[in-house]
Amino acid sequence: MTYHKTDLFDADLQEIAIISKVLAHPARLAILRYLANANTCISGDISNEIPLSRTTVSQHLQELKKAGLIHGEIEGTRVCYCICKESMQRAKLLFDGFFQEIEASSSNSCNTK
Repeated sequence: MTYHKTDLFDADLQEIAIISKVLAHPARLAILRYLANANTCISGDISNEIPLSRTTVSQHLQELKKAGLIHGEIEGTRVCYCICKESMQRAKLLFDGFFQEIEASSSNSCNTK
């Protein structure tokens, strides 16, 4: 049985870490922003909107899809991508809770200038 050190941490922290890793690239943030602003599923070539090659955009879309932040459904010869609202709401709740906990616990933090 393999044991990963990440298993030592609670499920919420593990989930936050996975989402953080996916969001840690500006291209993925740009793709999410584009899909959110489009307010519909996009089946066209997203690489026309993101300054990267089609292959690179496709790789970023796969990472976002694997993390559950977007849906990708096949429509004929194209894939239609859209934001997964439930996953985004879950991510927001996780991050809000994490930062609220940090903020509440940091009353003794140092004030550096």
